[in-house]
Amino acid sequence: MGIVSAQEAEQDRNLGLFAPLSTLPLPEEKAKRLAQAVGGTRLLDLLFQVPERYQDRRSGTPREGEIATLTLHPQRVAGPRGPSQPWVVHCDSRDGAVDLIYFGRQKWLGASLERLFPPGAARRVSGRMRLFRDRWQMDAPDYVAPPDEIPPIQPVWPLVRGLGQKDVFKAMTAALAALPHLPEWNNGPLVERRRWPRFDDALRALQAPAELPEDTPRDRLAYDELLAGQLAIGLVRRTVMRRPGRPLRGDGRLRQAALAAFGFPPTEAQTSALSEIDADLASHTRMLRLLQGDVGAGKTLVALLAMLRAVEGGAQAALMAPTELLARQHLRTFQKLAGAAGVECVLLAGSVKGKERKRVLAGLADSSIPLVVGTHALIEEGVAFHDLGLVVVDEQHRFGVAQRLALTEKGTTDVLVMTATPIPRTLLLTQWGEMSTSRLSGRPAGRQSIVTRIISRDRREELTARLRAAFREGHRAYWVVRAVEEGERHDNVAAETTFAALAAEFGDIVRLAHGAQKLDVREAALQDFAAGRAQLLVATTVVEVGVDVPEATIMIIEQAERFGLAALHQLRGRVGRGTAQSFCLLLPSAELNESEQRRLAVLKDTEDGFVIADADLEFRGGGDALGTRQAGQIGRRLVDPQRHGGMIRMAHKDAELLLQKDPGLITERGRAARLLLSLFGHDLSLAPLAAG
Repeated sequence: MGIVSAQEAEQDRNLGLFAPLSTLPLPEEKAKRLAQAVGGTRLLDLLFQVPERYQDRRSGTPREGEIATLTLHPQRVAGPRGPSQPWVVHCDSRDGAVDLIYFGRQKWLGASLERLFPPGAARRVSGRMRLFRDRWQMDAPDYVAPPDEIPPIQPVWPLVRGLGQKDVFKAMTAALAALPHLPEWNNGPLVERRRWPRFDDALRALQAPAELPEDTPRDRLAYDELLAGQLAIGLVRRTVMRRPGRPLRGDGRLRQAALAAFGFPPTEAQTSALSEIDADLASHTRMLRLLQGDVGAGKTLVALLAMLRAVEGGAQAALMAPTELLARQHLRTFQKLAGAAGVECVLLAGSVKGKERKRVLAGLADSSIPLVVGTHALIEEGVAFHDLGLVVVDEQHRFGVAQRLALTEKGTTDVLVMTATPIPRTLLLTQWGEMSTSRLSGRPAGRQSIVTRIISRDRREELTARLRAAFREGHRAYWVVRAVEEGERHDNVAAETTFAALAAEFGDIVRLAHGAQKLDVREAALQDFAAGRAQLLVATTVVEVGVDVPEATIMIIEQAERFGLAALHQLRGRVGRGTAQSFCLLLPSAELNESEQRRLAVLKDTEDGFVIADADLEFRGGGDALGTRQAGQIGRRLVDPQRHGGMIRMAHKDAELLLQKDPGLITERGRAARLLLSLFGHDLSLAPLAAG
């Protein structure tokens, strides 16, 4: 395929790369599994799936315990000699006789082997070698193909159940065939100095290498991803900040009433953050600020007080959360505190229908409803505000650029972004470089420290006895597991089976909450737990954020070594919200290796989320360091924060310089940069690129 110009690429956005995975030569079910494995539905998502490692299949010499790729000449297929005996394919090679071993007594296996290994035909076979009675054997070869059809260097990709490496290889080969030569969006001298290959050549070197890949192709692709992110950040900043703002000042009466209902004064960190937010709200330019806080640092209170300041200034305010569960948690808090100030707060989400939805839409349009909490429903067509002055976006890394901008289009709005995930300082510039930052540290009044312990699973009986005693004293507990049902791994602890076992142990005080339930069922379980009708909540990570039950003092996490440190810290933050001493008990699934011991020791030794975030980044290295990437959402695919951290500032400066010279992205490089933004999922249709 020839080189595509930037203009042609912009006009033909598909380029084959944006086509769905269903267009690949795979059965429909395999294509669905592939989408799960790569975290997206486009060919690009497949191409951006970094291999976990590479298997060198170039060796043609059999060695004990090593992978070898041999040219074999099948002689005959021999059936099992007894009940526990294998099928054996006897072959000749340049190194002598080689036997291929297949276990299984199904009748079709023999016929299949006869077709796969016709006598006298040459076959390239790859697998692990072993010596048995002075004869070379290979158990169930990894690959069998006609000569020259086995790749010399085989990438090993992450899989899900029902998907094999051969399926991914077949799909990747087809995706690479659709990959055109794209225009260069990077600075020419930088590419020359770093000796970077072209974008498409770098992908081929990563996904179909002829030699074991060097760092150069991955480095180039990582920089592309960083540059795309920094360009998107720059465009967001220019789009928001170029528009005039308006001062929002208040007399503090609504805040005072809300704080009186809250019962505690703000912490020093909350007061400092509010001062910074108030200064932004009172200025004539638009606010674009990140409120970064640890678990239980009091971000929700700061957000509400900021929104009440907007209402005092005569405007409306909205908070957008990524899930209805989290939105409803915010709503309960807001209705209690804002209600004490005489300010109505409503919910707008997919479940709000009929008369209530009409009432909410009408109230937002005529300003009779000053505060709203919602999900993506807030940015839907038909949702209009009379005078939207402040937008709060919670857990912003779950929203794309377009979603963040869409809500700001509904008024002359200031923007406050909240994240409950403490962010390593080295990553702040990557995701939030366009924003001023306020950081909350310490605990609000009334919050207790949490004792964290690692408990062996053979002490489970002792643990349930202690739980029974705690329940008699009125305490409540979470019991968190990874999976909804068994399947992903044979030893998975699943919510459904754990709930059944604990319900048999403790009776009607146990409830179950997980993401596969209907919303009303899950909400009922959470409400029973919050109201004290239940004392033990078995759950998956749906309780990681947005659940506030001060009476809960015990957090039990099974197979804790399989969670990220950030997730464990978030889960631990569900307790310690009242006045009683709280405990987090980590139950590993088996003997811990050294790395797992070090990771859990970090959690045991500190409650500082920022220390934990830095450690999590160190342990996990590459991947999406700010949370699990979900299909269709922006997330880092090619950047390894440890290896590529030094490139962040370089990409930031490069993006700033490009936007200064070409604010409309209309030059040849600018049009190529538009394509880069599109490739990495930054939908900027709502950001006028020509804005200077």
